[in-house]
Amino acid sequence: MKVVERYIMRRAFVVFLAALVWTLAIVWTTQVLAKIDLVTDSGQSSLTFFEVAALILPSIIPIVVPFALVVAVAQTLSVMNSDSELAVVNAAGASRWTIVRPIMLLALAASVFSFAVDNGIDPYARQKNRALVAESRADLLTLIIQEGTFRKIEDGLFLQIGERLPDNRLGGIFVADSREEGVNLVYYAKTGSVVERGGEKVLMMNDGVIHRKTLTGDLSVIRFTSYAFDMSAFMAAASQVTLLPKDQTTQYLLNPSPNDKNFQQNPQEYRAEIDQRFSEWTYSMVFALIALAVAGDARSHREARVNPLITAITISLFVRWLGFFAASKADEVPQYAYMVYGVPIVASAVAIWFIVSNRTMELPVAWADWMTNLASRVGDGWNALKLRWSRRGTSGQGIG
Repeated sequence: MKVVERYIMRRAFVVFLAALVWTLAIVWTTQVLAKIDLVTDSGQSSLTFFEVAALILPSIIPIVVPFALVVAVAQTLSVMNSDSELAVVNAAGASRWTIVRPIMLLALAASVFSFAVDNGIDPYARQKNRALVAESRADLLTLIIQEGTFRKIEDGLFLQIGERLPDNRLGGIFVADSREEGVNLVYYAKTGSVVERGGEKVLMMNDGVIHRKTLTGDLSVIRFTSYAFDMSAFMAAASQVTLLPKDQTTQYLLNPSPNDKNFQQNPQEYRAEIDQRFSEWTYSMVFALIALAVAGDARSHREARVNPLITAITISLFVRWLGFFAASKADEVPQYAYMVYGVPIVASAVAIWFIVSNRTMELPVAWADWMTNLASRVGDGWNALKLRWSRRGTSGQGIG
């Protein structure tokens, strides 16, 4: 590899790492916030929460990597063009391959990395994540040992413990059960404990009452000395881990079990998931080609209508949207599988045509003018706002 090629690859790689870290941090934060109820609702420790949060990363890496790469390539080439470095490379008689080769090597490495994560790491991380969530929701003891908290066990079932007493006993037990349609049950017991009967956990309540109310308004009150509230059905259901096609390994998707109920009901979802995994890793190379077609040529500043970075990201977003659209439709319509593979192939062919023919891929002139006018109006509005605030500050000082 030539010195110039190593120089381009090094610059692009540094920007790629920076863009990848920041983009991952933003997307990861939005995904983690959706899991915060794992701690607030089920009473799990922060360690479990962070473990679940870490297991989310493999699922977003294949999506974020191509966008980090297009930002890195477009930004690197744009800065090199602004510093007249691309013009110097062309004037020295170097072929366009001098710029294309280091970028495509970096894109190939990013594609291999995405493929390994998508097909090797992500399925196991998803399975572990589902197991942790199921385990936390099924842990009845974790739910009830916290004093003074009102917990939702499942839809229609709520539990509150007033205090913990010696010998693992519980005080002030309140249970609201509306799971049965048309009947609302409210249990209150002074004391109780969690015991095992026949290998099943039972909430044994002592010295309490049961309020039973129907939709017709009939109310009955039953006093009891001891009452066993069976929670095993809920715990068994919560502890079961249901794996969707996207949670299965690639080897399993290629040869699913005939006894798999999900596969029996929706076999097309398994084929669609395979198509998505075998096509998603190519977007790093597709986006790199788009960035090269947009910013890989030396050009005068007067020729540039829109910043190459904006152009490259806009085109990449459109291409990726087409890919997501095809993948979502392929679950129901098998013919969309051709589009899943066709989108990256067609986008690459178009970008390669621009590169080979020494043309620059740009947004339509109308779009470019609209974006330029919008940027100009925003800039003028911002300057006017700053001027207005500065005048107010000056007048306020004069009055004082």
